[in-house]
Amino acid sequence: MKVSQFGRKMAVQSGIGQLMDDLGAALRDQDNALMLGGGNPAHIGQVECHFRRSMMTLLQQGNRFERAVGEYDPPEGNTAFIRAVATLLHEQFGWDIGPRNIALTHGSQSAFFILFNLFAGRFDDGTTKKVLFPLTPEYIGYCDVGLEPDLFASLKPWIEHLDEHLFKYRLDFERLEVTNEIGAICVSRPTNPSGNVLTNDELARLSDLARAQGVPLIVDNAYGLPFPNIVFTEAEPLWNDNTIVCMSLSKLGLPGTRTGIVIASEEIAQMVARVNAVMSLAPGSMGTALATELVRSGEILRLGREVIKPFYESKAKQALAHFREHLEGVDYRIHRPEGAFFLWLWLPDLPITSQQLYERLKARHVIVVPGHHFFPGLAEPWPHTHECLRVSYAQDDTVVARGIAIIAEEIKHACHAT
Repeated sequence: MKVSQFGRKMAVQSGIGQLMDDLGAALRDQDNALMLGGGNPAHIGQVECHFRRSMMTLLQQGNRFERAVGEYDPPEGNTAFIRAVATLLHEQFGWDIGPRNIALTHGSQSAFFILFNLFAGRFDDGTTKKVLFPLTPEYIGYCDVGLEPDLFASLKPWIEHLDEHLFKYRLDFERLEVTNEIGAICVSRPTNPSGNVLTNDELARLSDLARAQGVPLIVDNAYGLPFPNIVFTEAEPLWNDNTIVCMSLSKLGLPGTRTGIVIASEEIAQMVARVNAVMSLAPGSMGTALATELVRSGEILRLGREVIKPFYESKAKQALAHFREHLEGVDYRIHRPEGAFFLWLWLPDLPITSQQLYERLKARHVIVVPGHHFFPGLAEPWPHTHECLRVSYAQDDTVVARGIAIIAEEIKHACHAT
């Protein structure tokens, strides 16, 4: 059987595909697997109680459940949810938006597939443009969504060493150049995988650069502000008419509902809706049905601020303490955890690659993600890309502790074997 170029591009194994395969295998082997690799959020009891109450209300009030599962929403998504989001962001943060500035998608991954291919790739005049990631490493899920080859460009950061074992990536504005071949700039905030949070000033400077070049700045807020607010440092959300903010209900605790939120100019939001109509008719309805009242009441902001953020911040400190205990005597660095729910482990003297370490850990039922998948568009060779691991600390404390202990054992074994 022959497949098209699209098939050869999209239907082969990818980094994000391997990650999701690992997640599926871990779910099938829950008694043995220690899943420290995926982006699945934690099960936070206080948050899940809200979802359960929302579902009970949905079931008990008239025909709300039947309408949620038995009727198509419009291509831009559920009208009531969109109005609630627009009102919340306008009233709480002063964003100059209305419902026509918002389109929903089947999760953030679908949103980035649409947006990257809208603004980068081949154009009618024969030119090609790219998406620029000004700070790598960046999200593994970006790597394979481009329909055209060579769709991405990225820039190495400069590395600030904070203490013996902590470091931070900094955006290198002196080397940052937005050329005519760039069709959009994209950052995640907090950055997946490192947990880095761009400062307000850095984000504003990127916004100015994008506007000056006449391209959009895309901000991936899957873990960020204003919700779910998994941010451990001072930061403010940003939106303007040249910025596209992508949010999600996944890290709030609803990954199974696949609900992405795109906030953009009216023109761009309408384009996203039109692509929705072609690809899937309309976004799914269950996530919006469960979350509309949380948004309308503002409770979604309180949950982020008082429940979700402190929950993950505590787990980050605990996971960091486990690594400090078990990696005593090893040359290692960890990116300062400023948000999201991963630790980004850098092993500069590891005699094997992070991929080989991943394979050894997988054989012991510990699932992590090797670092080389997180550098889309980086043209120049950089040993650093093969020296890092992404480790999730969202699982139960006992799972995280056992997993980190085994990671440390394998690291020490590899180092001592040479």
